[in-house]
Amino acid sequence: MRNSNFALRLQPSLLEEARRAAEAEGVALNQLINVAVAEKLSAIRTERYWRERASRSDPAKALAVLSRAGVGRPVRKGDERPGRGKLRRTA
Repeated sequence: MRNSNFALRLQPSLLEEARRAAEAEGVALNQLINVAVAEKLSAIRTERYWRERASRSDPAKALAVLSRAGVGRPVRKGDERPGRGKLRRTA
């Protein structure tokens, strides 16, 4: 892994909170920042992935599939909803 340096300017209050968080986690401030950036990048990639998948979706087909789910099959043990009794099939 290649290391690189980057001058990061943080607001003093944010820097102090990051230092406290790193200390509480038992890691170096640099590691905390690396993990935080990695988590944010992962969230961005995940959102991009689902947005792209959604753009290829066909809601009408999805609803058609869902409307057939479980049709002709009896309710199985364990399908009960707590406090509500057994599930009922409507189709």
